[in-house]
Amino acid sequence: MPAMPPMPGMPQMPPQMNAALAAPPPAMPAAGGGEEQWKTGLALPPKDVRPKTEDVTATKGNDFEDYFLKRELLMGIFEAGFERPSPIQEESIPIALAGRDILARAKNGTGKTAAFVIPVLEKTDAAKNSIQAMILVPTRELALQTSQVCRDLGKHLGLEVMVSTGGSSLKEDILRLYNTVHIIIATPGRLVDMAQKGVANLGACAMCCLDEADKLLSPEFQPLVEELINHMPAERQVLLFSATFPVKVKSFKDKMMRRPHEINLMEELTLKGVTQYYAFVEERQKVHCLNTLFSKLQINQSIIFCNSVNRVELLAKKITELGYSCFYIHAKMLQAHRNRVFHDFRNGACRNLVSSDLFTRGIDIPSVNVVINFDFPKSAETYLHRIGRSGRFGHLGLAVNLITYDDRFNLYKVEKDLATEIKPIPPAIDKQLYAFG
Repeated sequence: MPAMPPMPGMPQMPPQMNAALAAPPPAMPAAGGGEEQWKTGLALPPKDVRPKTEDVTATKGNDFEDYFLKRELLMGIFEAGFERPSPIQEESIPIALAGRDILARAKNGTGKTAAFVIPVLEKTDAAKNSIQAMILVPTRELALQTSQVCRDLGKHLGLEVMVSTGGSSLKEDILRLYNTVHIIIATPGRLVDMAQKGVANLGACAMCCLDEADKLLSPEFQPLVEELINHMPAERQVLLFSATFPVKVKSFKDKMMRRPHEINLMEELTLKGVTQYYAFVEERQKVHCLNTLFSKLQINQSIIFCNSVNRVELLAKKITELGYSCFYIHAKMLQAHRNRVFHDFRNGACRNLVSSDLFTRGIDIPSVNVVINFDFPKSAETYLHRIGRSGRFGHLGLAVNLITYDDRFNLYKVEKDLATEIKPIPPAIDKQLYAFG
């Protein structure tokens, strides 16, 4: 094409700029056309070859690239070992990215955390010096775990993630907020305290995620959650995720959410990969029965649940006396001790953990393949959350329940409420049902 003659009053371009404009534009990499160059330089973890159930494999076949996420976020997703979105991620991510409120119900251990963390990371701008998203959780341990997921997936984004929970230093939290914070992960009480003091400014916080929403909408937490949401701007997005949704969710939805998109992946309540058994025992036989299970089962890591703080400590002492490595954790321990136990158990420093129901919600330790209810829970909801500590992300797991004569009606009620079958324990359990490798 011939060059245009210069117009009067218009400065002439230098010849090199003319040449640059005349050159054809650089070729863009084909979208989705094979493995792009950037993927080859990723530090990918070893591929997880354990069998998975359809709780996480029954997908529509989407890829993370289909959601037009930032390149840096995709890098973090793949380097964290994610390959393709799970069903709850497929349903949630595009809707959250479109700005809709979400009410999502999916089983424990199917990828709920990443389903809201990925949209939060995508929509947060590192260039803005303000809190842009808050993630509310009911326990300190879950706050620490969620922050780790945020940091792992968002490690190339340059975002500042802060954890704030009761039991840690308020002064340190206040000092931290004088610096840049983009995403805050907190238990409601501590964040309300800082918002009231004017230290945590939520005026530019456009996203709020409630993880384990059923617990956050219990009478102790709901007023605090509502107060925090009222500190946010009018144009805000609220995402609720949980495995169980009690009736009180409806009043919260009508009051605090705008036409939420509802997702329900809970045709059945229990995880497909978790095999459930019960052993009928007398109270005084329980420790002996536990000893037998330890010797016969191929345990990678196990969590053993008791119904009281006192029994947690007593049982941990007994297990240690039997010669097995054992930690314990409960709500009455100092926060620093709880953090240490959680961290060390997660890193494989110990094979068995005795816990109260503090540890039932959202805690994700992939190497746990056996859960033992030393004391059978009173409610189906607690039972569901407990056994969901094994069989994480569609892998196989085992739940063994020690049932006394007094538990027999609770056992029947749990089976009925969850529409599941808990079978009598056989003399030998097939290792393929729960063992790794």
